[in-house]
Order: sequence, then C-alpha cells, then structure tokens
Amino acid sequence: MIGLNTAAVYILQTIGSLYLLIVLLRFILQLVRADFYNPMSQFIVRATHPLLRPLRKIIPSIAGLDLASLVLAILVQLVLMALTLMLMGYGLGDPLQLLVWSIIGVTALFLKVFFFALIISVILSWVAQGSHNPAVELVNQICEPLLAPIRRLLPSMGGLDLSPIVAFLILNLIDMLVIRNLAISTGMLSGLSLAV
Repeated sequence: MIGLNTAAVYILQTIGSLYLLIVLLRFILQLVRADFYNPMSQFIVRATHPLLRPLRKIIPSIAGLDLASLVLAILVQLVLMALTLMLMGYGLGDPLQLLVWSIIGVTALFLKVFFFALIISVILSWVAQGSHNPAVELVNQICEPLLAPIRRLLPSMGGLDLSPIVAFLILNLIDMLVIRNLAISTGMLSGLSLAV
C-alpha cells in the first residue's frame, strides 16, 4: 500500500507540476510582454484557457497583469499540496497554511523559471546565436526584462555580457534568503513543492 501511495504521489506531482509550470508561464509571458503569436505561446494559451475562462469573469487584470492566471497557479499548487498530503497520510491539513505554502511554492517556481531560462539563454548564446527558433525567441523574451536593467548598471566589458551572472546571483540570494526561510518558518514539509 505504501508503494502505491508513493507511486501516486510521484505521478500526481509530475503531471500537476507540469501543468502548474504551464499556468505560471502564461502569467510570466504576459508579464514580460512576450510574443503572443509565438507557437509556444499559443500552446500555453490553449492549455490554460479552459480553466482560466471562468476565473477571468471573476478576477480582472490589473495594470496589464493577468491576475487570473496567477490565482489559477496558486489554486493548482494548493490542490497539488492537499492531494499530496492526503496520499502521504497527513490528512487535508489547515486550509490557511496550505494557502501560504502554495504562495511560497508558486513564488519559488516563478524564480526557478527565470533561473532556468537564463541557463538556457546562456547556452543558446554559445551554440545557436541568432537563431529564430520560436522556443529560443521565447526564452530570450523571458530573460530580457531581467537582464536589461542589469546591463544598464554594469560597465561595458568589451562584448562580454556579465549580466546573466549578476542575475543568477540575485535570483539565488532571493531564493536562499527569502523563499527558503519562509518555507522553514511556516513549517512547510519537504516534498510538497518541487520548486522549494
């Protein structure tokens, strides 16, 4: 029975985390003003539209931020955590604590998306510079709002772009000093969120 529960948790977290990533990418793509007509963007829009349509009737966008997709990401994380807790034998738990854990998990995943987008961007700048692949363009559109302010602050290094290194440091410091401390201080169980 324990083996079946472990397998169920694994399957639930894998499928749920993939969908959570897609929902959060929908929020991020609108946040960074990425190309809506990019085929990757269109896939994300189609995958999230059925659940976002009813939420959009209740939750408006504010200042160009798609709050409905952010709320959907938090709700997906909350359901994932609640189901994981039940499968692990802890019961449903306190709904308010689950909400706080969900917000922490979504925030951690938000940072991880930018972290891995930066890694992909750096690798692609070495091997596929100037590529017009839709995925490459989307990664660059995600990274640019993070890197542009850093580039303005850094002195010119003769063609060497050190802004990704500074961005990595900033993202890791936020993760270490804020997200992990919040997770620990709220008693978040390890294994509930793959991002933390």
